[in-house]
Amino acid sequence: MPQNIVKKPELLLPAGSFTKLKIAFLYGADAVYVGIPEMSLRAKSKFSLDEMSAGISFAHNLGKKVYLALNLFSHNKDILKLEYFVKIIKILNPDGIIISDPGIFQYIKKEIPSVHLHISTQANICSWLTVDFWKNMGAFLCVLGREVNFYEVKEIREKCKDIKLEMFIHGAMCISYSGRCLISAFMASRSANQGACAYSCRWKYKSKFFLEEELRPGEYFEMEEDDKGTYILNSKDLCLMPKLNKIISVGIDSFKIEGRNKSEYYVAQTARVYRKAIDDYFDNSECWDSDKYMKELIILQNRGYTLGFFDGIPKQQAQRYEDTLSKSSYRNAGVVKDSNNEFLTIELKHKLKKGNEIEILSPFKFEPVKVILSEIYNKDNNRLVDEIAPGKTGQSVRIHIKDDFSLFPENTVIRLKIS
Repeated sequence: MPQNIVKKPELLLPAGSFTKLKIAFLYGADAVYVGIPEMSLRAKSKFSLDEMSAGISFAHNLGKKVYLALNLFSHNKDILKLEYFVKIIKILNPDGIIISDPGIFQYIKKEIPSVHLHISTQANICSWLTVDFWKNMGAFLCVLGREVNFYEVKEIREKCKDIKLEMFIHGAMCISYSGRCLISAFMASRSANQGACAYSCRWKYKSKFFLEEELRPGEYFEMEEDDKGTYILNSKDLCLMPKLNKIISVGIDSFKIEGRNKSEYYVAQTARVYRKAIDDYFDNSECWDSDKYMKELIILQNRGYTLGFFDGIPKQQAQRYEDTLSKSSYRNAGVVKDSNNEFLTIELKHKLKKGNEIEILSPFKFEPVKVILSEIYNKDNNRLVDEIAPGKTGQSVRIHIKDDFSLFPENTVIRLKIS
């Protein structure tokens, strides 16, 4: 075990649905964060209160944790809901509440003094002085802003030893400061700070204009699109896997992965790869190398990767100006729902054809299990088909495999390489 490290960092995954919560834990997450749409930045959350209660019980039975996001910036209309949400929090008994608004922090602290309060990245925590402020206010954990570079992280950790720190290590990057963005509200009347971001920064824009700085008259900075348009606001995705060993050595308590609206495949893939990377580091830190894990992350859907602010202010290479398309040639093929009599039952997420090679991501081995689809059965009528798509109402298939079925429990994720 590396010197001066007391314990492994917590691996924290997003869970936008009950199924994604189960998948995150299946593939190695220590905790997940979820949100009730009306009071979080999870406007597209598919959790009902009953499912959230069941998810928290499911997690606790595994010895895992669930944090509830209450991290919007409140308006007067939101205050009327707080009494109701306090009742909900007491019933659900989550392991922590993620908050960004000081008023909501004060309210929850007064009404539920025993709950652990986590300060959201939306609160723009970028210095040890700010961390110290929240600690003195009674915060249990601070999520550092993604604008904090590694040397600042080290100093914050050194000066703030008596509070837990969390850090984003993977996921989409916002063009605005810690997600404090007005573009969506202006362009689509959907406030990012109220959980309804339209991702306007990913849209294509047409532009040709010049900027003239006030103190440099006659010097023009040209902004111009090409025949493809421009995506000048589009950041590449954050991926700190190449620096994971350095971050671990500092002693950050929780590693957070962004992706509240991402697919089951994204949740499974990021959980399994970062779980393996963290465990391998603690098994043998001297031989740890990020290349093995980056090979898997590169084939996950992404806009290209950047280290973000890790080494300081990002250069223009952190932006992707050409498009917002995924750079991966793999797609989410489906999720295992049952296995018996040498067959897997798969809930489809992508069209499958006879002869396709799929890769089954077992939670119990790092190397994907590759299977050629020689036979595909429509689960509804048990008929052989040459190809089948998920459709609007969902579709399931049965496929024959020869491998050990214990490797593929319910919610095992399958991917497909596309041409």
